Amino acid sequence: MCCDSKRRFLLLYATQKGQAKAIAEEIWQQAGAHGLEADMHCISEMDEYNLETEKDPVVIVISTTGTGDPPDTARKFVKKIQDTTLPPDHFAHLQYGLLGLGDSEYMFFCNGGKTVDRRLQELGAQHFYDTGLADDCVGLELVVDPWIDGLWLALKEALLMQKEKEGMNNVVDVVTSSPSPAPCVVDELNLSSEIQNLKLEDEGARSSDVLSQKLDDINLVAPARNTEPSLVNSVPPVSQSALNIPALPPEYIEVQFQGTHGKNPHLSSLILEETAFEVPVTKAVQLTREDAIKTALLLELDISDTVFDYQPGDAFCVICPNNANEVEELLHILGLSEKGDDFVCVKVKQGTKKKGASRPQHIPERSTLKFILTWCLEIRAVPKKAFVRALVECTSDAGEKRRLQELCSRQGASDYMRFIRDSNVCFLDLLHAFPSCRPSLNLLIEHLPKLQARSYSVSSSNLYQPGKLCFVFNIVEFPACPTRPVSRKGVCTGWLAELVAPLLHPNKNTLDTKGESFSAEKIPIFPRPNNTFHLPADPSVPFIMVGPGTGISPFIGFLQHRQKLREQHTDWEFGETWLFFGCRHQDRDYLFKQLRCFLENGTLTHLKVCFSRDSSTAEVAPPKYVQDIIRLYAKEVARILLEEKGYFYICGDKKHMADGVSDAVVDILSMEMEADRLEAMKILAMLREEKRYLQDVWS
Repeated sequence: MCCDSKRRFLLLYATQKGQAKAIAEEIWQQAGAHGLEADMHCISEMDEYNLETEKDPVVIVISTTGTGDPPDTARKFVKKIQDTTLPPDHFAHLQYGLLGLGDSEYMFFCNGGKTVDRRLQELGAQHFYDTGLADDCVGLELVVDPWIDGLWLALKEALLMQKEKEGMNNVVDVVTSSPSPAPCVVDELNLSSEIQNLKLEDEGARSSDVLSQKLDDINLVAPARNTEPSLVNSVPPVSQSALNIPALPPEYIEVQFQGTHGKNPHLSSLILEETAFEVPVTKAVQLTREDAIKTALLLELDISDTVFDYQPGDAFCVICPNNANEVEELLHILGLSEKGDDFVCVKVKQGTKKKGASRPQHIPERSTLKFILTWCLEIRAVPKKAFVRALVECTSDAGEKRRLQELCSRQGASDYMRFIRDSNVCFLDLLHAFPSCRPSLNLLIEHLPKLQARSYSVSSSNLYQPGKLCFVFNIVEFPACPTRPVSRKGVCTGWLAELVAPLLHPNKNTLDTKGESFSAEKIPIFPRPNNTFHLPADPSVPFIMVGPGTGISPFIGFLQHRQKLREQHTDWEFGETWLFFGCRHQDRDYLFKQLRCFLENGTLTHLKVCFSRDSSTAEVAPPKYVQDIIRLYAKEVARILLEEKGYFYICGDKKHMADGVSDAVVDILSMEMEADRLEAMKILAMLREEKRYLQDVWS
C-alpha cells in the first residue's frame, strides 16, 4: 500500500520547573481525541528517540532558565546539535514544531527555545507549524492555548504530506516492478478525501466540546447578585457561557499509609544535581532601621568544615521548608491532622492511563506525610489550570464547582489571570476560597511542583574572609488582601528570619560576649556558580557597578576581593572602580555605610549614592534613582566602556531598575558617540555579546 493509518508524532519536552512537562502532557492527553498518538519523552532521554532517523513530525516544548539558558534537561541535547562538524543537511528529513516558554521580564526571552529552533533550522530541519513563544510575564496560556488548538490540523496535514511522499516513492517502486498504475490511482483518491475528513474532524471535535459543556454546566447555578467579579464570583458573560474546559488529567499516584516506624531521608537526597552542605549561621545583622519599608538582613555562614567553594559574583541555593503552621493548616483541611507523622509509600497507580507515569523525583518513595508537605511540595505554588481542573472533581458545592470550571476554562482565561495568577493566589488560598473542595493527597503530589531551593547572591570574598559566606536579603512580605485571608512572609526569607531571631535579639543564655552563638542553627545549601558575573580577569581593567538596595550584595564581595588583592599584590596595576548605589532613605536603609572604608583605602575609586524618598531643600533637586545619577557621569561611563574596554555590572530589580539603567546607557552611548539610538542599542548588544555588560537581576 502507498500509505498506512499510522498517526504517530514524536513529542519532546525540556523542563526546569515542570511547566514544559505539564504542557507536553496536555498535548499528549489531547492527541488521542484527535486520532493521533504522541510518543512523549523528556529531551534528555536520548536513548529513547533518534532525530537522525525520525520520519514522523516532531513537537518540542522547551523552557528557558537562568540568563537565557536551555533547561538542565536539555543541556546534552543542545551540546549534541551544536557540534560544528554536523553538515547543513543533517536534519533535512525532519519536520518539527516548537513551543518555547519564557519570561519577557528577562533579557533573553525564550532563548532556550530560540537556540534549539535556530540550530535545527541551520541543520536543514523544516517547520511544519509556526514556532510559538509563550510569555510567563503576561500568562503562558495566551500563546499556549491557541498554539495547541492549531497544532492538530498542522500535524494531520504534515502526516498526510508524509504519506503522499511515501506514496510517490512507492509509485516509483510499482513502475519499476509492474506496468499496472491502477493501485496508485485509488490511493490518490483516498488521500484527497482524507484531508477533507481530517478538517471536518477538528471542527466537529471543537463543536462537541462546547456542546457537552453547555448541556452539563450552563444552568448549574443561579446568577450571582454581586455584579463585581472576584475569585469566587463570576458575572456575565462568563457566568452564562458554555465552557471549553481542559480534559481531566488522569490520576497516576497512589499513596499508602504505613504507620509511624521509620526514618525520613536526608535533605541532601532532595538535591539531585549538586552536593548539599549543612552549615551553621554564625552571625545575623539587621541592616535596615525598624521604620524602613523593607527589612534587610545579612547572614554569615561558616563553611570552613566543607569543600564549598565560590567566587565573588557567584550565587548559592538554600534548601528551605514550607511554613510549619501552613503545613498543619493543610493537614487539617485534608482531614489528616492525626496522620502527619505517619510514613507513607508513594507509588504509581496500577492501570493509570498516564503514559510513562513515574513517581516524581522530588518525592521520596517512603517518608512521613509531614516530610513531603514540609520539604518536597511547593504548597505556596500558584495552581495551574490543569490543577484547577482536577480540583473541580473534588468540590461538592455546585456554585463553587461551576466557578472552578470557569477559572480553568478558555472563556474564564482573563479571570484566571486576574484573580489567581496576577494576585499570586496559592493553593492554600484557593482551598480557603472554595471550602467544599477536599482534594486527595495523591492529587497534591501529582500537581504541586517541587519545592524549589531559593537562590541568593554571595556577598563576601573567600579571600577576604576565609571559611565564611555572607549573603543579604529582604524579608519578603505578602499583605492580606481579598484573595489572601492572612498576610504571609516569603517561604525562605520568613523561615530564615525566624531561624536567626535569637542572633538578632540575643540574650545571655544563647550568646557569648562577642555575639557568637554556641548552638548555631544550621541551614542546608548547595553551590550555584555563575559563569560570567565575575570580576574582570585582568585587574587593570576598569569596571562600573550598579546595585541599589540589596542589589549591592555581590559588589561587597567584589570590593572585599579587590581590597585583598591590592594588599597582596602591591606591584599590580588596578583599574578604577565605580559604584552607583541607591535606596529610599539615607538614615533607614543605606545598607552598607562602610562603603566609605573602601573609598578611603582606594579599593573603590568613585561612590555615587542617591535616596529616592528623602526630601531636599536644594535649588536643584538631587537625582532620585541610580539611572538618573548615571546620566550625570555620561562622559566617564562612555570612556570606560568604549575607550578602556571596561565592564558594566548591574544587580537588582529588572523591571523598575535594570531596564531604566539600560536605557540610560543607550542614551549615553548615543550622545557621546553622536550616533542615533538604534546604533547605540547595537553597541550595547555588542557589549552584552562580549560579556562586558553583565546583569544579575530578578523580577
